[in-house]
Amino acid sequence: MKLTKTLLAGTALAMTAGVASAQDMANDMTIVSWGGAYQSSQLKAYVEPYLEMHPEVSVTWDESSNEAVAKLRAMNEAGNITWDLVDVVAADAIRLCDEGLAMEYDPDELLAEGDDGTSASDDFGDLIVSDCYIPQIVYSTTFGYRTDMVPEGVDAPSNICDVFDLEKYPGKRALEKRPINNMEWALLCDGVAKDEVYDVLATPEGQEQALAKLDTIKDDVIWWSAGADTPQLLADGEVFMGSTYNGRLYSVIEEQDQPVGMMWDAQVYDLDGWIIPEGLDEAHLARVKDFIMFATDTQRLADQAKYISYGPARASSAPLVPEEMKQHMPTDPANAENTFLYNYEFWADYRDDIDAKFQSWLAQ
Repeated sequence: MKLTKTLLAGTALAMTAGVASAQDMANDMTIVSWGGAYQSSQLKAYVEPYLEMHPEVSVTWDESSNEAVAKLRAMNEAGNITWDLVDVVAADAIRLCDEGLAMEYDPDELLAEGDDGTSASDDFGDLIVSDCYIPQIVYSTTFGYRTDMVPEGVDAPSNICDVFDLEKYPGKRALEKRPINNMEWALLCDGVAKDEVYDVLATPEGQEQALAKLDTIKDDVIWWSAGADTPQLLADGEVFMGSTYNGRLYSVIEEQDQPVGMMWDAQVYDLDGWIIPEGLDEAHLARVKDFIMFATDTQRLADQAKYISYGPARASSAPLVPEEMKQHMPTDPANAENTFLYNYEFWADYRDDIDAKFQSWLAQ
């Protein structure tokens, strides 16, 4: 009885505190994401349920995650932060944190604890790769190809180096318009051992080697910037094969029923998640914190996997992922026979320099 009274008192106190804090919260949020199927999964798993509980709140989406670092730098310089919550890949989060553009936080204060009582810091574990990063999903960048464009008498592409084999697999390729992943794949297919790729890529000679390999297919590449680009190019038959996020390929294959196959070889694992921009006013920061506490609980993270084939970033969510989705996850054993592990620290350190060299090469 005493325990019951204590719990009720605690609940009442929490409700009172929640009402008081709600009065101090902004009633609008601008959330930055990637558009397409991924943003739709966030809308369904996190935003719509939150807005049902908080009908007074309005959310504006900005599909600028690919440019988040440059835009947040500009906002900071202008002293005008207009974004409240930003979805970024881990390497960009590390850069933003290092530059003081993202807010540091205590996981056990900001994030929900697991439904089994596990602390957030333990449940997310090593996936909290930065003091500013709120991990959300594990995904991979890999290749899709048109099954109806595979040359007669030739097996479907199954090796990452098939991307560079224009003789065996003619046709346009779609590659992301940035060096990340492209440089690693190029070195792998130019004979560099997997465990030596980043050591080689850290040298000017290694960077030139990667660009020289990419030169062999450059004239047959359509460069993409948005995650939805490659699925559309594949659906329209404009490319034979192209890189994109595994969840985007799931959408075009399973939901749109397009003649597209997955090539999992040398898929590059990565994390995607939130950062809170440094410098938010108190009212918007309070609203964002309330949303993050809601959106990081065990069930919410598992719910996102209903809508897109990305694995949840917290351990307690994994058992709740629907069985029919598990086979489409990049972490499924059948899909993970030859993976490539993305090096966050490398790209945080070298991104600006290699990016400049890559963009100069593109313009040649």
